[in-house]
Amino acid sequence: MLFAHVAERFQGLARDDEQVTVLLRSDAMKMAFLLPSGFTVKGVDFKKLRNDLAYRREVTDEIFNAHYRLVVHTDYLRHPDLDEALVAAAHAEEAVAMEPRPWRKYDARLNRNRGLYRRLFDSGPANLNKVLRWSNFANWLLGTETPPPRALLPVSTLPPPADDGPAVIIQPFSAVKQKQSPPALYRRIIKSLAPGTRVAVTGTQGDLDGNSDFQSLLDLPGVEFDSSNFQQLVPQLRAAKLVISVDTALMHLAVAVGAPTLCLASAAYVGEIVPYEPAIAPDNARFVYHSMDCEGCLGNCIHPPEDGMFPCVARLDEADILAQVRDLAGGR
Repeated sequence: MLFAHVAERFQGLARDDEQVTVLLRSDAMKMAFLLPSGFTVKGVDFKKLRNDLAYRREVTDEIFNAHYRLVVHTDYLRHPDLDEALVAAAHAEEAVAMEPRPWRKYDARLNRNRGLYRRLFDSGPANLNKVLRWSNFANWLLGTETPPPRALLPVSTLPPPADDGPAVIIQPFSAVKQKQSPPALYRRIIKSLAPGTRVAVTGTQGDLDGNSDFQSLLDLPGVEFDSSNFQQLVPQLRAAKLVISVDTALMHLAVAVGAPTLCLASAAYVGEIVPYEPAIAPDNARFVYHSMDCEGCLGNCIHPPEDGMFPCVARLDEADILAQVRDLAGGR
């Protein structure tokens, strides 16, 4: 999702007659519709790439046979057996990358793989906003000094707002359950809204099945469940008065399409993802998180869970959250 904000800048590296291919992990293909028109997109299942030798041969042969002139590796966190194996398979005339994130387990092998790249960019400290890092990398490659983009997609590329969408959309689920706030908080949020407010809780059916304690929210008046995919949700998001979400892909999408968005964030990705840096933050994005000495841990929490949550999530300020909701959506 965040890469969509900078993808067009990297497109400037292509020659007039060259097709640009963006290789994504298969679980990111759900957001491929956000990339600029004219891109070719290829998804790779990294789990199969690691465990299925036939699939690995199929993927690497396809990449080799494409005869790419230039490979630009945009991942700061790299794995020597996965994404870097694909760079090696391309055997391109030129490959460029950023210096990799330090990773004690693989540092020696990542260092040996430096020979895959003609040039390596020192992109800054370990904790740096992703969009800023990519923007700086693109400037380095292109020899430009273009300021980083705001985290908003051009309205001209988006479908119109839905005529009859929910006023409030809530995305409470995360692949990492310790990042989820409890249903009781969302119940209080919903009850704080103006009477008659239409609310949609969104996620996959698997999210709902795997979090049965959230099912009770659907019994509240005016609350429904919406399992639409990301592309289908865009018109609903554009029409919403407020989107409330954990720090996950849906939150970034809501901000990008211009929806007033309140993110209930962990402190795990402070400095890298949330809250947004002022240079890229649009006015429609708000973040609530509990600062910790250990923030920026990238999910490698050193503390025991509190009520099944990361401590930084368990300690979110409920009064602040409700005040933000009232400010953005009105209500009691």
